[in-house]
Amino acid sequence: MGSTAAASALPASAGSGENLVLILDFGSQYTHLITRRVRQLGVLSLCVSGTAPLASLEGLRPRAVILSGGPHSVHAPGAPSFPKGFLDFAADAGAHVLGVCYGMQLLVQSFGGAVESGEKQEYGKMEVEVTAGSSALYGGEGEVGKRQTVWMSHGDEVVRLPEGFEVVARSVQGAVAAIENRGKRFYGLQYHPEVTHSSQGMETLRRFLFDICGIQADWKMQDVMDEEIKTIQSMVGPDEHVICALSGGVDSTVAATLVHKAIGDRLHCVFVDNGLLRYKERERVMSTFESDLHLPVTCVDASEQFLSQLKGVEDPEQKRKIIGREFIAVFDAFAQKLEQEIGKRPEYLVQGTLYPDVIESCPPPGSGRTHSHTIKSHHNVGGLPKDMKLKLIEPLKLLFKDEVRKLGSILNVPESFLKRHPFPGPGLAVRVLGDVTAGNALETLRQVDEIFVQAIKDAGLYDTIWQAFAVFLPVQTVGVQGDQRTHSNAVTLRAITSEDGMTADWYYFDRDFLVDVVNKICNNVRGINRVCYDITSKPPATVEWE
Repeated sequence: MGSTAAASALPASAGSGENLVLILDFGSQYTHLITRRVRQLGVLSLCVSGTAPLASLEGLRPRAVILSGGPHSVHAPGAPSFPKGFLDFAADAGAHVLGVCYGMQLLVQSFGGAVESGEKQEYGKMEVEVTAGSSALYGGEGEVGKRQTVWMSHGDEVVRLPEGFEVVARSVQGAVAAIENRGKRFYGLQYHPEVTHSSQGMETLRRFLFDICGIQADWKMQDVMDEEIKTIQSMVGPDEHVICALSGGVDSTVAATLVHKAIGDRLHCVFVDNGLLRYKERERVMSTFESDLHLPVTCVDASEQFLSQLKGVEDPEQKRKIIGREFIAVFDAFAQKLEQEIGKRPEYLVQGTLYPDVIESCPPPGSGRTHSHTIKSHHNVGGLPKDMKLKLIEPLKLLFKDEVRKLGSILNVPESFLKRHPFPGPGLAVRVLGDVTAGNALETLRQVDEIFVQAIKDAGLYDTIWQAFAVFLPVQTVGVQGDQRTHSNAVTLRAITSEDGMTADWYYFDRDFLVDVVNKICNNVRGINRVCYDITSKPPATVEWE
C-alpha cells in the first residue's frame, strides 16, 4: 500500500479539505519532516507521491499544497513532475502552493522560468537575506536586510523567474532563496524550512499556513479517535467479527484498544509466538494483556511453523515476506477456528501499521516506479500475500509513533505500555543477520538483548532512548577468555534517539556504562567474545540492520 492509496483512505472529515495540507513527495529524505512539522502546528497533513495520477487526489480540496525537495535536476531527462492538470487542480481548490528546493525549481520551470546548474553549489548551513520591501513569507519592510540561517541542499539554481514572480530573499552567495507570486498563490523556498538547522524555518511555515493560507489549527488527537471509531463502525457490519494481531508493542495495543472501543466483544485478539520474540516476551506480554488491558487474547504457539519456513533463508527481504505470509496463515487458521466457535467467520484483520511503515514501503519518483525509495518491506505493508482472505483494518496508518502514544493516552492505555520501545514486526529475524535458525543464534541474542535493555532501565535511561536492542552478527572473531584462545560470535548494540523513527541519532552512553554492559555480556552469555556499539545515524543507516 503506497501513500497514494492512503490519500483515498483519508477520514471523511479530512477529505473535505477545509484545513488539509497535501505534501507532494518528489523523493527528498526530508519530506516526512514537512509532514510532521505541519502536524506539530495543529494542521492535518498528508504525504502523497508527487507523480501520482491526478485521479488519486479526486475529492480532496486542500487549502495548501507543499511540493517537496528531491535528488533530481528539473531539466534532466525523466525528472519527476507533478501530474498533468495539477496546477488547474490547485487553482480550482483555491489552494496556496509552496515549493521547497526541487519543488520551487519545478514551479519556476512549469511557468516558463529557467533553472540551470549553479556555479556555486550550496549544501549545508547558509545565511539568506530578505531582499523584498514587502513579503508574505517574511513580513513587512522592517524585515528587509535581515538574515537567517537555513539548510541548503541544491546544485541547480533559478536564473530567470517566470512572469508575475518576484525574489524576496537571496543567499549570501547571491542565489535566489525565496520567491512569491501572491496573485496566483504560488511561493517557493530554495532551502529546507522543515529541518532544525533552519533557525526560523518553523516560523516561516507558520506564516505560510496561518497568515497566507488562512488555515485553522484544528487537528486534534481526540478528533482522530472519534473519526476512526466512526470509520471502523461504518466498515464493520453490526454482526461481523474482527481479528486483531497483538504483538505486545505500542502500535498493535493502541490499535486493538481503539477497535475494541468501536465494536466491543466482536474483536478477537491473537498473540502469535513465532519463535522470534525477545527474552520471556510471551509470558510478560500475556500477563500484561490480562491484568492491565483486559483484552480477550488467545496465544498461538506457531514457533515451529515460522522457524521451519525460515531455515536456511539469509536474504532479509525474503525473511520479511515469509514472516508476513506465515502470520496471515496463522490468522486464517485462527479465523476458521473462531468460525466453528461463534458460527460466523471473521472478515477483518486489524494491524498496527504506522505512517512511516507506509512511506518506507513505497518506491521513489523518477525510479520508474511510483513513490519514495523502498527502504524495506514491512510485513504488515509490503509483505502481505495478494491472496489474503482477511480484509485489513489499519486505524493508525496515517499516524506517526508519537501521535499513536498520544492517542493511546486518550484511550487510557497504561503508561508502561505506551513507553515501550518499538519492536519490529518480523521480530528477532531482522536482528539475527542471515539464517535465524543457525546454531544457537536466537537464544544467544535474547540473552544479550535482555542484559543490555535491563542495564538501560537500571540506569534510568529507558524513557530517554527511543529504541535499544542487540544484533547477532554472522561472523566469528578471535578472543581470549579464561586464558584460552576463543573463536566465538560477535554482537552489536544499538541505541537511538528519535521523534518518529524516520530519522534518528545514536545515543551517547557514558564510557563506564558501556564497559559494564560489555563485561556482563561476555561473562554471562556463552559464545560471545566481542561486543560492538553502532554509532550510525539514520540516514544513512536504517534503525534495524535488516
